[in-house]
Amino acid sequence: MKSLLWLVLFAALAANVFLSIAVEESGLRIALSAVAGVTVLASGVGLWALRGSREGRSDM
Repeated sequence: MKSLLWLVLFAALAANVFLSIAVEESGLRIALSAVAGVTVLASGVGLWALRGSREGRSDM
């Protein structure tokens, strides 16, 4: 599950960068950029929710 979320996160980031470079300024670009942004946020929240417990770790 984490691997899929990482893949979605990086794909959405890449799509957002591509949209800002390749698509001219229009309503379509804004809408697609918003969808990519929501996808990045959702996958980031999913990864945060699935993170492992840090109790017992001594890497501080």
